[in-house]
Amino acid sequence: MLNAKDINIVWLKRDLRLQDHEPLYKAEQSCTAYIIIYLFEPNIIEYRDTSPRHLQFIYHSIKSLNKSLKNYNRNVDVLYGEAIDIFNFLNKHYNIQQLFSYQESGIKKTWQRDKQIKEFCINNNIAWTESQRDGIIRGLKNRDTWNKRWHATMHSPILKNSYSVSKFNKLEHAYLLPQKLITTLEKYPKYYQPAGEENAWRYLKSFTNKRGFNYHRHISKPTESRRACSRLSPYFAWGNISIKQVFCFVGTHANGTANDRAFSGMLTRLHWHCHFIQKFEVECTYETLCVNKGYELLEHKKNEVFIKAWKTGQTGYPLIDACMRAVAKTGWINFRMRAMVVSFLTLNLDQDWRDGVYHLACQFLDYEPGIHYPQFQMQAGTTGINTVRLYNPVKNSEEHDSKGVFIKKWIPELENVPESYIHEPWTMTTMEQIFCGVTIGVDYPSPIVDLKASAKLARDKIWGHKNHPAVTAEKARILAKHVNKRR
Repeated sequence: MLNAKDINIVWLKRDLRLQDHEPLYKAEQSCTAYIIIYLFEPNIIEYRDTSPRHLQFIYHSIKSLNKSLKNYNRNVDVLYGEAIDIFNFLNKHYNIQQLFSYQESGIKKTWQRDKQIKEFCINNNIAWTESQRDGIIRGLKNRDTWNKRWHATMHSPILKNSYSVSKFNKLEHAYLLPQKLITTLEKYPKYYQPAGEENAWRYLKSFTNKRGFNYHRHISKPTESRRACSRLSPYFAWGNISIKQVFCFVGTHANGTANDRAFSGMLTRLHWHCHFIQKFEVECTYETLCVNKGYELLEHKKNEVFIKAWKTGQTGYPLIDACMRAVAKTGWINFRMRAMVVSFLTLNLDQDWRDGVYHLACQFLDYEPGIHYPQFQMQAGTTGINTVRLYNPVKNSEEHDSKGVFIKKWIPELENVPESYIHEPWTMTTMEQIFCGVTIGVDYPSPIVDLKASAKLARDKIWGHKNHPAVTAEKARILAKHVNKRR
């Protein structure tokens, strides 16, 4: 028989929404009172892949949830402390019957934390149910059936959550957020996309109603993509909306017929989104080790001047610098620009990918470990199975920002430079620089490396290593594990 202290717990992680939410659905179906918790864990939030913008997005997503849950006398209890300490505290004051959460395809730290909580649950006879997230399958040995299973998940019914009025008394605890952290969390810069489930749906509907009609035309353009892309990535990363909800909404939308190419392209990227997370689910070592271990043998001479110039948008290549400044301010740039800045750091500047991967993780508002690390390495050329692409920043600038609109927005030093020179401002004569009010090498840096020479060195280095026995052996292993043989 249940008593007044019997409770179930829903533990939110990267699933900050109220609809199509299986753990919350299971908690409602049980006959036991339940509480909903989110943990700000010092060991996790102080790690080098986390930045205040991530925590702010999470915090404001939770505030949005609590606004909706208020009608049911419910709320997400936010606690500050290590997970094991908090669960031990809760177990001393309540009889925890069941714990519900989603599986998390996170970094090694969160995996180790989850193993600790799993042991805690076993030792205390607590049933922990971890629901599958977005078609990501735990324990998968190969990809032979993954595509089929992913599509089956996307076409399965969307959960319609409903909520009962809670009779549970307010949770009393001492795991309060430090005031300094609260002050940081409360300040949400206007340059970031607004957090929360309601805003996720607002972005989705504006995409299908009009914004996304030019998706396929503008996806690679740094300015136009800010409007034409779905911009749902932060909402996916923190679970304000599920992949399945978007797949269904876009796939059945009335505007799909007239905009088939745009909508189909967007749906394809939902599949790729999960594809990369599935890779990381299988091997979370991609955070710290090369996907293809053979590339660990490649040497890179660390250049702090190069790395700092790249991080701060001072390389002398306008499109690179505009992208780095834009993402620092807003938390978002499109896929092509992300690939280009990583290519420039790791290939043109010949820096180890690990010397830039955490910086961009902290810059991206939509940081998702399962996408970030495999994608970063793909652009760095350390997978051994993907084609190594060198993105020429001048060529990309000419093709995708021909008038320099994006460049001039983020590099005001160059706002008076004519279109004919905006992609290569260092080619202006001294007199032309005077007319433009900018001195290259003083007001804006000269190119940090020679583009053609650095590209040749990179090609020779990366391609030269491709046939190394260690690389080819690893390639066979990777293909066996991550490539679907039954297409």
